[in-house]
Amino acid sequence: MSDDTSTAPPSVSPSVPTGVPGSLPAPRGRAATFGPSALLTPANGITTLRLLATPLMIVLIMVRGADWVNFVVWGALSLTDGIDGWVARRQGTTRSGAFLDPLADKVVVLGALFALVAKGIVWWLPVVIIAVREIYMSIYRSVVGRKGVSIPARTTAKAKTLLQSVAVALCLVPPLARQHSVLVVAIWAATILTVFTGGQYYLDGRKPVPPAHTHPMDPRDGD
Repeated sequence: MSDDTSTAPPSVSPSVPTGVPGSLPAPRGRAATFGPSALLTPANGITTLRLLATPLMIVLIMVRGADWVNFVVWGALSLTDGIDGWVARRQGTTRSGAFLDPLADKVVVLGALFALVAKGIVWWLPVVIIAVREIYMSIYRSVVGRKGVSIPARTTAKAKTLLQSVAVALCLVPPLARQHSVLVVAIWAATILTVFTGGQYYLDGRKPVPPAHTHPMDPRDGD
């Protein structure tokens, strides 16, 4: 999913070059293929395909429920999240990718979760909690980002996204469809970690940061 690797408090990111807000360099020894303002990149293309495939995923869940076809489709969608990040790091991260990638993550996961609710596979309450946290945190990071304050990505947020994907995958495995207790534990574990990371980011955004130490959010840094 997103590239959540930093655990430091809000500070200057050493990987963000001066004068190029919101960009990260290509790996050492490799020239970036695309600049930070590029739109039509392979990474963005993969992310866009993930977004476009989400309605099909929702329909499949609504029609077929928990079955192996849906499990495989969900696994493929989840893999594209890691692939677009891998491609972006090698060809040059972009501001458009920084916007599209987290958006696709949320749309895919929330779309699948609400479809599972509609099929009666999971309870609506944890899904609503996850949705509220995701929407609120996107707005919150946008607001503080406009003030020049960066909230560095956390490893726990990467774990959160992974746990959400695993919870959805478990709900789509046919043998587990009747194992209600397993699904309850999975979805609530994802919910708790989602809320916990939201609290971490909220506190990070409230920490005073000297004006000289503020900068835009790093691309594809997830929340």
